[in-house]
Amino acid sequence: MSSAASLVFEAATLDATLALAGALGAALETGDLVLLAGDLGAGKTTFVQGLARGMGIASAVKSPTYTLVHEYRASTPGHPGLGHVDLYRLPQGRDTGDLGLDDLLTRSAVAIEWGEPRFAAEPDALLVSLAVLPDEGATDRRRLAFAAKGPRGTSLLAAVAAAARNRAGAR
Repeated sequence: MSSAASLVFEAATLDATLALAGALGAALETGDLVLLAGDLGAGKTTFVQGLARGMGIASAVKSPTYTLVHEYRASTPGHPGLGHVDLYRLPQGRDTGDLGLDDLLTRSAVAIEWGEPRFAAEPDALLVSLAVLPDEGATDRRRLAFAAKGPRGTSLLAAVAAAARNRAGAR
């Protein structure tokens, strides 16, 4: 996905990853699209758990690897729900039209694991790439790379950047 703007962060702890995701979640609106990339175990589902927390969603977020799509309703009226999609088991080249993603985007923000390259042509999205960083046996350190595409993706990227600055200033 080509991008107009990007940021890279290192999260030393699981809490730091969840905090960045939560800041993004707090900024999400109905129709927003977040594409998640990374190897198995990189923390994509954990990131979506942080999104849900930031959105005020109380439900336990689980990987939709076998069901492909989970939808979570916001606990607070007026806040968007969250669609969580995992395309790992969907063969490359298979049409995703029958998953109801267009309908899901009309009532929720949507986070799609393994969404690249299927959704690379989307005009407005935020791509989040996660990678585990080696740390002498620790597995919580992550590299989070955010790339914005389109005006809404750029606004979401700005919300993540502001949250990171606030978090750094609070220390």
